[in-house]
Amino acid sequence: MRGNSFRLLRTAALRPQPRKPACSLPQYGIRWSSSSAERQWSTPLAKSLAKAIETTGPISVAAYMRQCLTSPDGGYYTRQTPGHDQFGAKGDFITSPEISQVFGELVGIWLYTEWLAQGKSDRVQVIEVGPGRGTLLDDVLRTISSFKGFAQSIEAIYLVEASPHLRSQQAKLLSGTEAVLQETDLGWKARSKHIPGCDIHWCEDIRFIPKESSPTPFILAHEFFDALPIHIFRAVPHSHIPASSTTLTPTGPLKPKRGPSSEPSPQWHELLVAPVTASSTTTTTFSTSSTAPPPSAVDDFHLTLSKAPTPHSLYLPRTSARYEALATTPDATIEISPESLSYIADFAVRIGGANPPPSPTPTTPSTTLSSPQAQPPSGCALILDYGPATTIPAATLRGIRSHHATSPFASAGLVDLSADVDFVALAEAALAASPGVEVHGPVQQADFLESLGIGERVAGLVRGKGKSGGKEEEEEMVRRIEGGWKRLVDRGPAGMGRIYKAMAVVPHREGVKGVRRPVGFGGDVV
Repeated sequence: MRGNSFRLLRTAALRPQPRKPACSLPQYGIRWSSSSAERQWSTPLAKSLAKAIETTGPISVAAYMRQCLTSPDGGYYTRQTPGHDQFGAKGDFITSPEISQVFGELVGIWLYTEWLAQGKSDRVQVIEVGPGRGTLLDDVLRTISSFKGFAQSIEAIYLVEASPHLRSQQAKLLSGTEAVLQETDLGWKARSKHIPGCDIHWCEDIRFIPKESSPTPFILAHEFFDALPIHIFRAVPHSHIPASSTTLTPTGPLKPKRGPSSEPSPQWHELLVAPVTASSTTTTTFSTSSTAPPPSAVDDFHLTLSKAPTPHSLYLPRTSARYEALATTPDATIEISPESLSYIADFAVRIGGANPPPSPTPTTPSTTLSSPQAQPPSGCALILDYGPATTIPAATLRGIRSHHATSPFASAGLVDLSADVDFVALAEAALAASPGVEVHGPVQQADFLESLGIGERVAGLVRGKGKSGGKEEEEEMVRRIEGGWKRLVDRGPAGMGRIYKAMAVVPHREGVKGVRRPVGFGGDVV
C-alpha cells in the first residue's frame, strides 16, 4: 500500500463507475476552533485525529488520508474486523479482477508480449504494488504459467504490502490454503503455487526491493495510485504574506512571490483538514449524480484554507509548469500526490536507470537515487487506474462504503478514500527520473483490453463453460461472463471502459527507427 494495499478498481457493485461523489470545496477563509471534549466522534480513529489536531492545528489532506487508510490504530486497510472484507460484493467495492477473470488473464498476456518484444530475458522479477487480496496476481501468474519459457525466467515475485491481514489473504491465494509466511531480511516469503520453484516475497515498501544487478522488473500497479495521499491547493488572488516569510524545502529555501512594493499577490494556499465544530461557519458539501441514498454519517472533519502559504504550497506547485500556469487564476484548485511521483520515479529508475545526480551545492542536497544501472534498459511497468487523461485533478477526493458514495470526512477508518490520478504528472515524473524510459498512454481501458483480444477470450470462455452443468447453470454462468466483460469495456459516460485508463513505462531504445509501441497502446508484439 504505498507501501500499502490500495488498489483495485473501486466501483459500485451495480454500476460501472468510479467512487463518487467528489468533494465540493468550501470557500476559503474558514476559521478553525476545537471543542472535541464536548462531542462524540464516529470512530476511535476520528477521536485520536481530532486530539492531534488540537495540538498541531489543521493537517494536510495527505496526512489525513494516510491516517485514515493505514493507521495501525484503525486504518481502513490495516484494521482487522472479523467477518468484514473491503473487497467484493459483500465488502465496500468490487474490483476488475473479481468482475472477470479475463482482466487478469489479459494483463498476464500483456506482460508476456513485453517479454517477447524485449528479447526474452532469462532473469525476470514480477513486482506488484498494492495487491489487494491477490486476485489480479493469481490470474496473471496462472496465465504466465502457460508460457513455459516466460514462467521459467521468473526468479522472484515481490508484493509491496503493509497490511498483515491482507498479506495473509494473499499468501493463502497465491501459495496455497495452508501457506505459512517465513520471515526474511526483506519481510516475509512463501512459495508460489503457479511458478514452480519461485518464491513470493512480501515487503512493506518498494525501496526494500534491490535495484542494482536485479532481474528485469515487470511491475504492476492496479488501482494503486488513486489511493495515495494528495495535497490540495487553491490559488488565492490577493494573499498578504509577511516580507520575512521563508520556508526550507528539499531544494533549498523558498520565499513567496511578492508583488511590487510588497503588495498582495497571487499565492497557492493549502486546503487543510480540521474538525467540524459548533463555531464552524461552513462544512464540506458534496454533489453527485448517483442514485445512491445520501450518507447517514455526520462529518467529523471538513476542509479549511490555510491563512498563509504552507511549506507544501510553496514547494509542490512549483514542480511543474502545468501548476504554475494556474497560479494567477483566482480560486483555481489543484491536487498533487508527491508519493505518486516518488513511486513512478522508482519504477522508471528500475527500468531505465537513474539520471546522473546533480553536483551538490549549498542549497541543493545530494540525491539519494541509485546510480544508473550498468545493464541496458529493460522491463516494464503497467499502470491501470482512473483519472483524466490530460487535465489536473481538482476536487476529486471521495469516499465509498458498502458500494455507496459517502463523505470522505465521516467515519474515519471505516471509509475507503481515493482521488483521481494525474496521469500527465506520472509521465513527467517518470521521464524526469530516468533517461532510459518512455511512457505510452494513457489510453482508455476499453481500448487496451479490446486490443488484447478480450472479445475473443470471452467467446472461448463461454464455449468452454457451456459444456459444464445443466442448462440453467450454464445460462447463468454465460450471463456472468458476458456481463462482466461488457462492464469492463463499457464506454458510457460513467463506464469503466472510458473512465479507467492504462499507461505503460517501457525502455527507450536509442537508434531504433520509429517508436516501438507496446501492445495495447497502438503497437504489436515486435
